[in-house]
Amino acid sequence: MKTQDFNNKKVMVFGWARSGKAAAKRLVALGSKVTVVNGGDFQEDSLYRQLLAEGVIFIAHDSPESLDASFAYLIKNPGIRYDTALVEKAQSLDIPVLSEVEVALSSFHGRLITVTGSNGKTTTTSLIRDMLIADGQSVITAGNIGTPVSEVVDDLSADDTLLLELSSFQLMGLPDIQPDIALITNIFANHLDYHGTRENYVAAKFQITKNQSSNQMLVLNADGQDTSSFAAKTRAQVMTFSRKTIGSISSTDGQDLIIDDNHLMALTAIKLVGPHNLENILAATTVAKLAGVGDQAIKQVLKIFGGVPHRLQYLFTDNGIQFYNDSKATDIEATQTALNSFEQPTIWLGGGLDRGDDLMRLLPNLKHVKAVIAFGETQQKIVALAREAHKPVITVLDAEHAVPVALQLAESGDVVLLSPAAASWDQYQSFEERGDKYVAELKKVLRL
Repeated sequence: MKTQDFNNKKVMVFGWARSGKAAAKRLVALGSKVTVVNGGDFQEDSLYRQLLAEGVIFIAHDSPESLDASFAYLIKNPGIRYDTALVEKAQSLDIPVLSEVEVALSSFHGRLITVTGSNGKTTTTSLIRDMLIADGQSVITAGNIGTPVSEVVDDLSADDTLLLELSSFQLMGLPDIQPDIALITNIFANHLDYHGTRENYVAAKFQITKNQSSNQMLVLNADGQDTSSFAAKTRAQVMTFSRKTIGSISSTDGQDLIIDDNHLMALTAIKLVGPHNLENILAATTVAKLAGVGDQAIKQVLKIFGGVPHRLQYLFTDNGIQFYNDSKATDIEATQTALNSFEQPTIWLGGGLDRGDDLMRLLPNLKHVKAVIAFGETQQKIVALAREAHKPVITVLDAEHAVPVALQLAESGDVVLLSPAAASWDQYQSFEERGDKYVAELKKVLRL
């Protein structure tokens, strides 16, 4: 899409979260006639007053009657479902339903690198960003990583790289995206409550490469279930990484990180831990090499990158005890991955919102667990799990109260790991709040 696609066109923005605000502001700059609808009242802040003065119409309900055929586009918040009445009305009128990212990309002319996948997107995107920066390249990250693209795109030139983390929700609203380098880290059966079927979810992920040309590149996990299908359908050049076999651009023999048949560095020299993070590293190094990053920059980053906050994040070592924050582990699979990442004796802190999951699935992953501290709604399920595994277990109120207990149990050489295997909403507003309070309590008690 080009900038003029929005110029002098009526555009409706559905949803007044951060992406909706960014889209409305950007659309005004592109010359659109903007109407914003929301499911409730608007906060009359400075942006609201600015846009109101510039002619934006605000409607404090999302009734489909507010939309008619005079609108050229509907820009919706990625989390709003497609079976919402207003979205269905747009589709019945053949009005394109787009995301905020599509608005932003309409006026971007630099190099575009995009990252999607079921797991590891943020860690991988952060690694790629740091590698590009270490190589002296100009790069800005945005998208699902936390910053709407519309907030940054106006400051970018044709010499800049825009690095986007994209969710399946965002990709569904990007019919014209054409990245220079696209990466799919992995695909599992996620968000089926939104997509309905795995096939629909996979189709949303394929959107990242659907419009790529033969001079652009698609990076795939050689060990992935959908890799051969994607490789057969894309027009892009397919590049791969692999944790299991040597021969891809980035791979490992179990001892070294291998890039283009060059043994770059020993795995023991890499700070980030866990087999899942090794896949993230392989994915990131593949993209970095395709983007022209030198080996020294890659090595420099891998020696110091300790992880993204709340995602199996290494915090510090105190008295020989290593502390990790994995508050983003809001499901069983994530905690399985975290527990499998350590061979040291581990004090596991777990618990949270009870969504009916069978926590006994964690039983095989407790091999190196020394003791368990349980909290939250799933506390008694974790108690039952620990007793089944014959592990000592202590119950506490929440993640903060788990800290002094963990410090009493831990010895030099141990790992203290917060990895809840549950969402945070029983006790916290978000997994970030849960992780932040855990870290703050650690620093307070340890006087760091």
